[in-house]
Amino acid sequence: LLSRDPERLDHAAMEVRRRFGVRALPIPTDVADARAVTDAADRVERELGPIDVWVNVAMATVFAPVHALTAEEVQRSTAVTYLGQVHGIMAALRHMRPRNRGSIVCVGSALAHRGIPLQSVYCGAKFALRGFLDSLRSELYHDRIKISVTEVDLPAVNTPQFDWARNKMGRRAQPVPPIFQPEVAARAIVFGAFHPRRQIWVGFPTVKAVLVNKIAPGLIDHYLADAGYSGQLTDQPADPQAPGNLFDPVPGAYGAHGRFDAQARDASWEMVTSRHRDAFLAAALVGAAYGLHRLAKRLGI
Repeated sequence: LLSRDPERLDHAAMEVRRRFGVRALPIPTDVADARAVTDAADRVERELGPIDVWVNVAMATVFAPVHALTAEEVQRSTAVTYLGQVHGIMAALRHMRPRNRGSIVCVGSALAHRGIPLQSVYCGAKFALRGFLDSLRSELYHDRIKISVTEVDLPAVNTPQFDWARNKMGRRAQPVPPIFQPEVAARAIVFGAFHPRRQIWVGFPTVKAVLVNKIAPGLIDHYLADAGYSGQLTDQPADPQAPGNLFDPVPGAYGAHGRFDAQARDASWEMVTSRHRDAFLAAALVGAAYGLHRLAKRLGI
């Protein structure tokens, strides 16, 4: 388990041991630091044994329009969300390639396929990850290396990130509904680790983001000019003194769940879509085309 805050890492490790009866090794690590990630992977190999599965999930975002961002915020969010995954991949490959086996799972997002306002840096980092993974897969095929690389693209998930992300909007942030519980994401990640797929799209919102943007990206630009703001911001004022986790971890015993348990769904059809992708793609394309036709009429485009 790699993260910056030693106390929360220890709590997470204790929960893993208690619930699953397995060894857990918490290693305080900033994934933006390539050397630290490499050292952590080496320690895992020494203390737990060969790395069979490596999961990259770290992210950091800023809720702000592009004109309100600073260069430091862009660099830090990109270093965590994009380079953090790259560093993890490179560290895992050092150990997996000589054995010619292993599974790498990278947590992507619906926003890796369709950018939205107020999270430009996060969206850009997730887009960059997709390109990196495309290149990596081709290289592994060329070298006949049997390491699987799976991207799990998530919808809105009920995590604490919406309370500890840097927010310059003056209103509390929220995930764009429909919202899913963290356990839904966890099941998809585990499935991807042991049943490798190129991509796993979790939840219909992710499928919709992928397909609709392929059909009519310009129309979605206009739609998100309003919906992208109202969907991400509540009517509640944000606390200007609230700590953010962009540069330092937020203190406190945070768990996996955020404040949206009452609205979040605890199931999705990610397993079905990953196993029967072609049939669902055809059906989704028909539905997306119909939905876009109605949206265009409503917007007068």
